[in-house]
Amino acid sequence: MMDGNHRWARRRRLPGAAGHRAGARNLKTVAQACADEGVEYLTLFAFSTENWNRPKREVNQLLDLMRSVLNDDIEELDAQNVRLRFIGDRGRFPADLQTLMQRAEGMTRTNDQLHLTIAANFGGRWDIAQAARRLAHAVHAGELDPDAITEERFARFLSLGSLPPPDLCIRTGGERRISNFLLWDCAYTEFYFTDDFWPDFDAARLGVAFEDYASRQRRFGSRRAAGAV
Repeated sequence: MMDGNHRWARRRRLPGAAGHRAGARNLKTVAQACADEGVEYLTLFAFSTENWNRPKREVNQLLDLMRSVLNDDIEELDAQNVRLRFIGDRGRFPADLQTLMQRAEGMTRTNDQLHLTIAANFGGRWDIAQAARRLAHAVHAGELDPDAITEERFARFLSLGSLPPPDLCIRTGGERRISNFLLWDCAYTEFYFTDDFWPDFDAARLGVAFEDYASRQRRFGSRRAAGAV
């Protein structure tokens, strides 16, 4: 959860756009550090359903940044064997941005070094609602028996689909909340909160988060830690 770009800029007496640009540059740094550490799946919360409520100028700056990344960085991501996916309701984005998303996904669809998922116009409540709506349509069409709906089947209709749920969720910027992110998927996710603003969250700070995660015992409701014999 990449939080704190605007506050990072304000602390340096820079315009907010400078913070968002710094945050965009840091995306590649963190993605590379994750790949170096053997992380296979990385999901970044880039634009929430609530972000449309920000000033129009700031929203346009964020959309322009997305265009810039998809135009300038996609070939590098492809060369590094990164598969890019987008989750969220794309319909509200301008048509050209939707086209760029589709192009990036198509270009990288066979890559498998790092599965990078970008949550854009995404909200956890929206995700659960759209999954329920799709299930309801399947039941109405006679394709699915309501009694056959299990947690596992429901999860397939969520945005992450067959991707594994997150083991660790990192939020920068000092806030201690999930802010409508992957509400269903994070049921047993470990959380790490840091006061560092996102542009300052480098590979070294990522390493500290991983060390903290490695020190925990994940029991998933049982008395034994995951993996214990």
